[in-house]
Amino acid sequence: MTLSSMNTDLKQFLRSDLAERAVNTIRFLAADGVEKARSGHPGLPMGMADVAFVLWTQFLRHNPQDPHWFNRDRFVLSGGHGSMLLYALLHLTGYDLPLEELQRFRQWGSMTPGHPEYGETPGVETTTGPLGQGAGNSVGMALAEAMLAARYNRPDYEIVDHFTYALVTDGDLMEGVASEAASLAGHLQLGKLIWLYDDNHITIDGSTDISFTEDRARRFQAYGWETIQVDGHDRVAVYEAIAAARAQTQRPTIILCRTTIGFGAPHKQGTSGVHGAPLGEEELAAAKENLNWPQEPRFYIPDDVLAYYRQALEKGEAAQTAWETMFSSYRKVYTEEAVSLQRVLSGDLPAHWQDLLPVFGEDVHKATRATSGDVLNAIAEALPELVGGSADLTPSNKTDLKGYTDVQAGEYGGRYLRFGVREHGMGAILNGMALHGGFIPYGGTFFVFSDYMRPSIRLAALMGLHVIYVFTHDSIGIGEDGPTHQPVEQLAALRVIPHLWVVRPADGNETAQAWKLALERQGPTALLFTRQGVPTLTTPEQAQGVARGAYVLRDVDQPQVILTASGSEVQLAVAAQEQLAVDGIAARVVSFPCWEQFAIQETSYQKHVFLPDVPVVAVEAAVPFGWERYADRVIGIDRFGASAPYQRIYKEFGITAEAVVAAARELV
Repeated sequence: MTLSSMNTDLKQFLRSDLAERAVNTIRFLAADGVEKARSGHPGLPMGMADVAFVLWTQFLRHNPQDPHWFNRDRFVLSGGHGSMLLYALLHLTGYDLPLEELQRFRQWGSMTPGHPEYGETPGVETTTGPLGQGAGNSVGMALAEAMLAARYNRPDYEIVDHFTYALVTDGDLMEGVASEAASLAGHLQLGKLIWLYDDNHITIDGSTDISFTEDRARRFQAYGWETIQVDGHDRVAVYEAIAAARAQTQRPTIILCRTTIGFGAPHKQGTSGVHGAPLGEEELAAAKENLNWPQEPRFYIPDDVLAYYRQALEKGEAAQTAWETMFSSYRKVYTEEAVSLQRVLSGDLPAHWQDLLPVFGEDVHKATRATSGDVLNAIAEALPELVGGSADLTPSNKTDLKGYTDVQAGEYGGRYLRFGVREHGMGAILNGMALHGGFIPYGGTFFVFSDYMRPSIRLAALMGLHVIYVFTHDSIGIGEDGPTHQPVEQLAALRVIPHLWVVRPADGNETAQAWKLALERQGPTALLFTRQGVPTLTTPEQAQGVARGAYVLRDVDQPQVILTASGSEVQLAVAAQEQLAVDGIAARVVSFPCWEQFAIQETSYQKHVFLPDVPVVAVEAAVPFGWERYADRVIGIDRFGASAPYQRIYKEFGITAEAVVAAARELV
């Protein structure tokens, strides 16, 4: 789009006194909020205020009265430290965020935490702050939009049709997770994804010259992105750039907005000193004088400025009403599709889907990664919202959906995602898809590589997102690949993340119930599966005990000792029980696939499973950390693994039925 093709009135408005004061309102709401809190980041809001103003008033389609309207554009503040920019915009455009909440920035119980938190503030699309995560989330949102559009749009009915915008920073672009996600976005040609890059050349340590001198535009061109460079304080140029980005439907766009951090603060602008600290009373006063802004009152909003921003209420209501009218007509013509879309957006699972869960007989001896693949393919047809893929480990993770096509550039109607070797990017993209709505996303990799995506897993838990992680090769049972690929500490590391459920099933029937648990809960779940084959130890009825986290698998009259384990080590507990019976020692076996689920059971049930005053031996091919709350003795691993056939490794490390027997004898 060229300058001459712009509407003259719009061009004049963007350069008008009203527009200038509207921009400065953002700047000083942010600066006043940080100053009052004596904490925060004024630099980004002051520097990107022009860009944000243009986007939010001229392009962003949203309804402040209904922040969850499905077909809204998504705006992600990936540089979450600049949260006061977003809070100012939300208040000004009419979201349920009173000015008093901006005045309580970063205080206990406020709706304006230091970094944006999903679910805490209306209009916040995702929790951001760990740099790069929001950028990755935006890719997931744009991908979800493209996939839903391919499924549900029909001629004359663009039911799914919105853009995803992300404000990204130097720090975001330096983080590997953003690079991984951007690379995949370029490959998939996500044309409705637009990043607005705050190219201010400043990091906390100083100028980007000390650490970040690559040509960012050429890097993104190599990823397959459209790149546009503008003066981020020239509102007309910014408008043109966003319009051009929206017109580019064959690839994502990054707009490199050259800005001055802390714009308007005469002594600190353009320096790292304005990044993460209040301006200080003197500098704040000087900035207001410099930009012709009243010194008092604090948090000042001119009446005509507020009236202009609040036009978003009427515009948003009109946009949503028009969409709902179209959807009403769509529902009459394409009833089945409309019902399906409404269901997947609601998060409700279809009736009787669980009837498709496969049953594994006692003659089945398979790795749980294989039985997981069996389960996934058995339920796939009934659950079209279940989509996912693997970080280039499909044959190993068994995550493929047979009979369904891949999602590729221009072919978004498929169900399987090829994430490539991008574990962290995969995690952030899964979060974005879950946040967007319409899908239950899953992603697979080796369990040891969960370390690469841990920050994304943590954020999924923080936000309560419905994401499923398929982690295979879950222990030293991986064998010959050796300690680099054998997870020993990862199990404990995931169990300590609040609100994440970690499920390690013992056989095929427990695997089926683990998937059921993961699909029915509203939150992230990590499913851990073996590489090596395991026997079928449970009946389908017994395996329903997975829903309670732990259950009695093998019982005896008046147990003298309880043997408990998860996953592939449950078979060792069963074998130990049989050996102890020969010696006249009565042992109960408890399968313990999910600590988090067991912890929320009623006390009476917990005491039914783990009888008071009966000693407990636990066995698990992982570090013993955490078992002390349940077990008197733990057979585990306190070192890294080794390269050898897995049977030999288990024997050398003492993870054996004989070791369980010896521990039980000592306790009885």
